[in-house]
Amino acid sequence: MQNTTKAMYSLGLEECKDLILNIGSQRTVLLQGDMGNGKSSVLHMLAKALPTHVPCYVDCTTKDLGDIMMPKFKANGEQDYVSFVPNEEFGLHIKDKPIIMMLDEYGKTNRSVKMALTRLTLERQLGSHTLPKDSIIFATTNKGSEGVGDMLEPHQRDRMVIVNVRKTMNTEWLPWGLNNGIHESVLGWAKDTPQLFHSFEDVKNPDDNPYIFHPNQQRTSFVTPRSLHMASDLVHKRDTLGDNILTSALIGTIGDRGALDLMAYVKLIGQLPSRDEIKNNPKTAKIPSSVSAKVMVVFRSLGSMSRDFVTPFMEYLVRLDTEAQAMFVNGVRAKNYQHQSMVMTNAKFTEWAMKNQHLYQADKK
Repeated sequence: MQNTTKAMYSLGLEECKDLILNIGSQRTVLLQGDMGNGKSSVLHMLAKALPTHVPCYVDCTTKDLGDIMMPKFKANGEQDYVSFVPNEEFGLHIKDKPIIMMLDEYGKTNRSVKMALTRLTLERQLGSHTLPKDSIIFATTNKGSEGVGDMLEPHQRDRMVIVNVRKTMNTEWLPWGLNNGIHESVLGWAKDTPQLFHSFEDVKNPDDNPYIFHPNQQRTSFVTPRSLHMASDLVHKRDTLGDNILTSALIGTIGDRGALDLMAYVKLIGQLPSRDEIKNNPKTAKIPSSVSAKVMVVFRSLGSMSRDFVTPFMEYLVRLDTEAQAMFVNGVRAKNYQHQSMVMTNAKFTEWAMKNQHLYQADKK
């Protein structure tokens, strides 16, 4: 089991973003967490919060010392001398705007590169190059306990603020999935199976969670938020792939157990009314018989919402059970839901909300 204090004060991705926004121009924050959990997505979150900054993604695994200290010959009168120029990825050629530099996979960097980057992480300077004012630096790395080659020496760690990034929970991932085109069957499975998002450090016996990575059981494929996104891309191609090819590809993406369990949700799609059926005949469109299929209808509708679909869907929604209704409304009210304003200003939604305020929190646990 992981250290209790570290686990208690582990941060979610939003909290990591807030920490870097506040201190990142002074100190380098190192995000240390499970693979495939979205650590590098913090760069996009910061870029959205700071539109005046230029995001710079530095892939540390591809860098060698020459990428940091490439010699450039200069002359001062009759005296020649050598200056050093860094790789373009570092963004140090940008002078008119502050940058957000992410040193991705910092722990896997060659030792000589880590040594060359120590001044950058502490003093915001690389050779003769200084970052523009208000620039931010942060780094990411995997947990050493994962055994994938991440290692930092004490003097390197002492130059950074190191925080443990907890695994994203399914309740946090679902709103992101709704805004990013994740297939409704994957969303439904994720909602019903919270253990997909557990960390191996909380699972002593790997057989207790057959879905996730565990260093004591070398699964070639497993579930992470990243591999769930890839699985969604595959499921979106079901009509052209067929179930045999799809299942084989899912096994190679999220593992045997995950693939078979997800396919059970994929096959529920036959119970779902089509979007056009709901839009054109909301009072007679098919109502799924299983709870999981109802969940998938709600998630699909949240993800594909449009202005001309809100009213008919609200007419259809009242035919579902109260749990499904509450799930839809809590989805609309979720932070950053992209269609929130469109739905909340609809007359049918407003009418429903006034009658059913007691259901607002029904699906929040």
